[in-house]
Parts: sequence; C-alpha cells; structure tokens
Amino acid sequence: MTEARVWTTESTEIREREESTAEHACPECGGALVTDEEHGETACSECGLIVEADEVDRGPEWRAFDARERDEKSRVGSPTTKMMHDKGLSTTIDWQDKDANGKTLSSRQREKMQRLRTWNRRFQTQDHQERNLRQALGEIDRMASALGLPENVRETASVIYRRALEDDLLPGRSIEGVATSALYAAARQAGVPRTIDEMARVSRVEETEFKRTYRYVVRELNLEVAPADPVSYVTRFTSELDLSDEADRLARGMLDAAKERGLHSGKNPVGLAAAAVYAAPLLTNEEITQREVGEVADISEVTIRNRYRELLEAYEDVDGAVAA
Repeated sequence: MTEARVWTTESTEIREREESTAEHACPECGGALVTDEEHGETACSECGLIVEADEVDRGPEWRAFDARERDEKSRVGSPTTKMMHDKGLSTTIDWQDKDANGKTLSSRQREKMQRLRTWNRRFQTQDHQERNLRQALGEIDRMASALGLPENVRETASVIYRRALEDDLLPGRSIEGVATSALYAAARQAGVPRTIDEMARVSRVEETEFKRTYRYVVRELNLEVAPADPVSYVTRFTSELDLSDEADRLARGMLDAAKERGLHSGKNPVGLAAAAVYAAPLLTNEEITQREVGEVADISEVTIRNRYRELLEAYEDVDGAVAA
C-alpha cells in the first residue's frame, strides 16, 4: 500500500514537471518560447510560430523618443524619499499664482489658492512628531546644501534622525542639535567628512552643544562611525587652494606613509591633512603659505608647523626604503 502511494506521488510530480515544460515549449517543434512585450506576443524562437497574441500591455499608452519627451509625458510622481517627513507622498501646491498657461490668477482665485495651501500644510503635519520631523529634515537639507554634501548623505542623515525620534532621544535636546549630529555622522559614514568648525558655522546651535549631542546620538543608536581618514580631506583642500594634481598625489602619499609609521594615531585628521597639503607643494615648487592652508582647513598655523616636518620625515623614510 505504501509503495503504491509513493509511486502515485512520483508519477504526479513527473506529470506536473512535463506540463510545466510543455507550457514553455513550442507545440510544433518543441523550441523555446520568447515573449515580445512590445508587441504583446509569445513566439517560438526556432520556427517563429506565434503561440499567444494580444497579451495585456502593462506599459504606458504613449510613446516617447527621447528622455525629455518621456519626462514630459510621464504622469507618475517622484519616488519616495526619507528626506521628506511624509516621504514625498503628499500634494505640493506651487507658490506661484499662475495657471497652466502661465497667466496670473484673478484676486478671487489667488485667495482660494492661499486657503488651499494653508489647509494643505495643516493636513501634512497632524501631530507634534510630524511637525518635529518636518522642521528637522528641512534643517538637514539647509545645512547639507551649505556644506555641498551629496544626496546620499542627506538621505542617511534623515534615517538617523528618524531613528533618534523613534527611540525618544529628543527630550532635553534641541531639534537643530540632533539634526546637526545626524548630518555630521552621515557625512563621516559616507567618507565625505566635514570638520567640526564647518558644521558649527552652518548649524544654529553652539559647538559645545553639537559635540555633546553628537556623542549621545552615536552612543544611543550604536552608530558605526570610523575615525575620519585624513586623506578624505586632501582633494577638497587642494581644490580650494588651486594646487596641481601632482601636489594632490604627493600629499596623499605623505599621509599613507604616516599611516604606515603610525603617526596618525591620536592626532587630529584635519591637522594632518592640512600639514600634508602644505608640505606637498614645497616639493613640487608651488607657492603656498601656512596661513592660506590654515584658512581653508580651519586649523592653526602652529598645528601645521608641528605636523608637516613629521610627515616629510616619514615620507622620506618610506620613499628611501622603497628605492633601496
């Protein structure tokens, strides 16, 4: 009885497998079937037999021949994003009082549109958490624009702030302080760090509060933030100082040599980067002063003097060992 049941199960599986294979094979020659979504047909790749026609076309009903025309005809909205408090799903009413043809609205229509904007804003934020999130994400976007940070950093900072809000880390701390901390952590995680002085200049909170809030957020959310790499500052500094590519490569080489000898341990990465940017042009016969580098890097001239000789010695030792 058991053997018969096993045989029946095996035969059923074989039959289902054969039926599945037959569905994907041409009934005439047994060739593979290919689906042409553009024409809504399924045909055999060997003999060309059309097995199925008039399939449902799930694409748009319009055609476009370039990217601009495709954007103009598309009627879908932008993808959801964490950078907006409602993830970009709400309605946006333009602030310009003009119709689709660019003509100015009448006074009665302008009053109507103003009332609609007011109610639209009220419906978008229905509780204090949404109002908090809206203000914070606007602050993150403002600071990121001022610092020239890319969109992926803004997205990460928005996610960090949302986590802080969900974990109830806001009581006793300002919205601006947590937003600044989230942006600073996101920039470091993305490998495009900004100095504390740069963050303090664009933030609306004091530097002391920013540092304290940043340490608290990183600790409570268990964020993995590696120490800033001095090399990540070099390109930005050399670009602002209009130095050559050779000086940029040489500065990176000096910092790599310093890492090999362990000179970077316990030292300010911004100071090391500034010292390398000052020392490299000296070897490429480019004119640069400690004051110019200090102004770009927000670092004192004393720090540059204390570091650049160490970098030169490390680079000469490593370069000499390689040459030998």
